[in-house]
Amino acid sequence: MKFLLLTFVGVVHLLSLSSGKTIYKNDISQRTFQEIKEEIASYGDVAKAIINLAVYGKAQNRSYERLALLVDTVGPRPSGSKSLEKAIQIMHQNLQEDGLENVHLEPVKIPHWERGEESAVMLEPRIHKMAILGLGSSIGTPPEGITAEVLVVTSFEELQRRAPEARGKIVVYNQPYVNYSKTVQYRVQGSVEAAKVGAVASLIRSVASFSIYSPHTGIQEYQDGVPKIPTACITVEDAEMMSRMASRGNRIVIQLKMGAKNYPDADSFNTVGEIIGSKYPEQVVLVSGHLDSWDVGQGAMDDGGGAFISWEALSLIKDLGLRPKRTLRLVLWTAEEQGGIGAFQYYQLHKANISNYSLVMESDLGTFLPSGLQFTGSEKARTIVEEVMSLLQPVNITQVFRAGEGTDINFWIQAGVPDSNSTQSAL
Repeated sequence: MKFLLLTFVGVVHLLSLSSGKTIYKNDISQRTFQEIKEEIASYGDVAKAIINLAVYGKAQNRSYERLALLVDTVGPRPSGSKSLEKAIQIMHQNLQEDGLENVHLEPVKIPHWERGEESAVMLEPRIHKMAILGLGSSIGTPPEGITAEVLVVTSFEELQRRAPEARGKIVVYNQPYVNYSKTVQYRVQGSVEAAKVGAVASLIRSVASFSIYSPHTGIQEYQDGVPKIPTACITVEDAEMMSRMASRGNRIVIQLKMGAKNYPDADSFNTVGEIIGSKYPEQVVLVSGHLDSWDVGQGAMDDGGGAFISWEALSLIKDLGLRPKRTLRLVLWTAEEQGGIGAFQYYQLHKANISNYSLVMESDLGTFLPSGLQFTGSEKARTIVEEVMSLLQPVNITQVFRAGEGTDINFWIQAGVPDSNSTQSAL
């Protein structure tokens, strides 16, 4: 699929060019921007070769076929599961067979949560079986479930205003969808805020701009000193329905059953492969995606696509016989869905060498038709990246957006990798 391959091209150009020239290090003050601009432009033929290989050559659709094989073979890859570890071992072998260098596994400890059987049934004002998905790390209910009246709110502020009504009830959040980053706070913090006012469980409207009666899942976070209560997502349709019922004064009662369990942390690995730099091998340009997924889908988009286009970035460079001056490092993270657990442990292990990281990238926004690069860094670095992205004009992928970020690379961004002239980005 060409939209995947175009994304590879966006990754590869930035990596090959930035890693091939010392434009982010101390010598930037010794060179004029015009000199840097001319040097970037000199890579035009290399850029065209990468585009031709990815879009029209033997690599066309390669990453799609690679991804399809993994997800069809392994299926869902939740944190702590045997299927995730099987996928990690497969990818370790794949990277070795692809001829990447320094292929290895870095051990980490990750959470192990299983949802078990779950159900929610509205008992009043009528019988209605609801579609739900428990949220990651949620506790379960007692075997007989929790049967309680419902309090419907549209915001945390409304919950606070109506706090006396919440005790002993199941709080249902029917928050409007604004955008993902703002609205997802209800999924992450909803159970804690409900527990603070005495609720016995919380149900959150799925964080989605539209719905076909499809509940979503994701991580939620408990807070020390606050009682842990079961929490799950419900569909947009059911949240809206209960909001309408409540506005009419109907008494709503739900029976919630969740068999969710948290187990001791499990052994896992971040998977690493490289193309070692020819002149500055100790300096690193990192490109990444995560291998884990939730348990209710194959994880092809979140984040199989991101992991495999990151692998493809190195494959394309290797296939063309290119050897950048800095080391290109691929990291396939584990346990991203639980809050970047594998990536945090990688950061702790490698942060002593933070000054050697020139660029850190992650692809975890979905593999759609690409339009450019999200970027966080100094204005000088942004100007250079804009020049790099101009090489993608043949495929019309030249925009440089602000606010680049990603769960697995935010540790590096917050640390300023490695100085004020450095760049961090998420594709």
